Amino acid sequence: MKINRLTFLLCLFLLHCKESKQPLEQVRLVDYVNPFIGTDGPGNTYPGATVPFGMVQLSPDIGIPGWDRIAGYFYQDSIISGFSHTHLSGTGAGDLYDILVMPTNSRFSNRIEANNYKPFSSFSHDKESASPGFYDVELLDFGIKVELFATERTGIHKYTFPKDSLSQIHIDLGYALNWDAPTDTYIKVLNDSTLQGYRKSTGWARDQRVYFKVQVSKPFNSYQLYLNDSLVRTEASGKNTKIILNYNTLDQDVVVLKTGLSTASLDGAHKSILKEAPHFNFETYKKQANTVWEEQLKKIEVFTSDETKKHIFYTMLYQSMLAPTLLSDYNYQYKGANDSIMTTLGFNRYDTFSLWDTYRAAHPLYTIIHPNRVSDMINSLLGHYKETGLLPVWSMQGNETNMMIGNHAIPVIADAYFKGIEGFDSALAYEACKISSMVDSRQLDIYKKLGYIPVDEHHENWSVSKTLEYAYNDWCVAQFAKALNKIDDYKYFMNRSENWRNLYDFKSTFFRPRLNNGRFIKDFIPKEYTPYYCESNAWQYMWSVPQNIEGLIKEVGYERFEKKLDSMFSFDPKPSDKLPIFSTGMIGQYAHGNEPSHHVGYLYNYIGKPSKTQEIVRAIIETQYKNTPDGHCGNEDCGQMSSWYVLSSLGFYPVNPAQGIYALGSPIFDKTIIHLESGKDFIIEAENNSSKNKYIQSITLNGKTLARSYIKHSEIMNGGTLQFVMGSQPNNNKVFVMGLSSKVYQ
Repeated sequence: MKINRLTFLLCLFLLHCKESKQPLEQVRLVDYVNPFIGTDGPGNTYPGATVPFGMVQLSPDIGIPGWDRIAGYFYQDSIISGFSHTHLSGTGAGDLYDILVMPTNSRFSNRIEANNYKPFSSFSHDKESASPGFYDVELLDFGIKVELFATERTGIHKYTFPKDSLSQIHIDLGYALNWDAPTDTYIKVLNDSTLQGYRKSTGWARDQRVYFKVQVSKPFNSYQLYLNDSLVRTEASGKNTKIILNYNTLDQDVVVLKTGLSTASLDGAHKSILKEAPHFNFETYKKQANTVWEEQLKKIEVFTSDETKKHIFYTMLYQSMLAPTLLSDYNYQYKGANDSIMTTLGFNRYDTFSLWDTYRAAHPLYTIIHPNRVSDMINSLLGHYKETGLLPVWSMQGNETNMMIGNHAIPVIADAYFKGIEGFDSALAYEACKISSMVDSRQLDIYKKLGYIPVDEHHENWSVSKTLEYAYNDWCVAQFAKALNKIDDYKYFMNRSENWRNLYDFKSTFFRPRLNNGRFIKDFIPKEYTPYYCESNAWQYMWSVPQNIEGLIKEVGYERFEKKLDSMFSFDPKPSDKLPIFSTGMIGQYAHGNEPSHHVGYLYNYIGKPSKTQEIVRAIIETQYKNTPDGHCGNEDCGQMSSWYVLSSLGFYPVNPAQGIYALGSPIFDKTIIHLESGKDFIIEAENNSSKNKYIQSITLNGKTLARSYIKHSEIMNGGTLQFVMGSQPNNNKVFVMGLSSKVYQ
């Protein structure tokens, strides 16, 4: 009886353990992701199906052009005109929207001019949902349920039709939106369940190519193939082609449609389906996408009782992985930036590098949680260099768009080199950085001659911004040169890195536009938005010397520097001030909705006032991000806005993105575990953390007092524990603030 009693108690204990574990097993990080964040307001994100850094972004298109619909979708709209396979995440550029697919039937046939008379249906957010890798919606006018899934190179549609003798699936290659325009399209019917073709287009990407293969689970009864408005038989070629597949459906009939993509060839598109989507079991694809995302999201575990913070954090982590996007196919081929079909050598080729945005926080984040993928990204940047002779500025779909300014592939490459990212040729990388800095294009000729970019009549002169950003790029090249023992190059580029001084105006204490003759422009008002600053004003570019913050402080003066920082966050625009579309997320003159401001809150660390950094960073986190469709205060910009949140919420941020150190801010989670690809864990704990207790009282790293307000990248990657003790009162103890300097390197 004694043995039986022990057995009974043991069973009860095991049952209790099983029950207590059950809720934990049911909690998935993908359930915290809200893909609708940023689909309203200025975020310009899309809610559709994709996987981390995938080639396919299968998402609904409203079908109506405009700034709010740059990503194809706008939360305030009420119609859908189809589902296309490529989209940009959070940019200000209206391109892609390739291969529009739309299911219809005989229930509704209205057309409107606003969407160019394409088929459409009303929809309701009550009958719409999205999660990582999955999107579904009911097309109310047709009674058709749509479910979308994605693999890396394949988009998968599941349509559940009602009973109808004229159910149809429209595949429209002539469809275009915003800046996009088809130049050559092709559709060929292979049999009653297979199509193939391509869509070539111009727009922001001047020569974009998408080859595709479509397979459907249910053979179509018949079809209409169009070239412009004329019917053709088995294949159509021209700027405007489309096909309509006809079905006679019973109630709840399901048709699964798979679209494999390649930027290089029809065979590449065929292999995308063959390798990634060989069957029509849609539930399997949904589970696969969820699993892929769960594995990536698990790289950072956060612990807090605030569920809203978790939703925002994991959505930001999700959005940080929507770009760059895969460009190469299973033949290792891709459309190169030299307009030739190129072949990779042992790596996946990526593109969609929004470098003016993402060099600041997104790429440093990738070096922490995706170092293996970073190797492929660096090789992709070097591939662009080998194809064109220059590193990319803003590359997309095998094209240089030349959007924005600077040479910001350079800090991304230099940062990867110094952080020990493996798998790329460092000699080639340095060559690419140096040559891209020495050419006479992109106004580098006059920059080298004068030491600054002067004012000209171009409406986007951006002279001040270009000068400051080139000077930062020069510092990165100098550090790279020094590491490779190229001392003459080091001295030359270090001298160029001080070119910011040539635009500093002691009278106004701002960086001021300068004429070709060396004189500053007259009638200078720092808060005005003029052609001389890239999407910013003089206040916002005042702080863009991350390579030499001490030098900037000395020029401005210590006390004045602090007062200017204070004014940056308190000098509010007047109601009568005309703010451009990119000046959003305003706190004084600080614009969190645009990238040049992103490091500014951390600059108090350099003048021994870290509590002010902690206060303003918490304010930005709490006011500029929400778990709502309008939860982004500005364009998400291919992962930069989200990466700022990810890093800042953990308690650190790279003021100088290529320096290998992170300025400390104010962690918002009680505990965080970063699971590194090496197998090590880096743990961040915040004792006494709360909304009121936002000030750091003390810090220890692996049990030892950390007497500085930064942490090194190497310390994170070695694993260990960073522990903060938080409190409600500022603490500017001199021991604590020691050591944050732009002279510290790696």
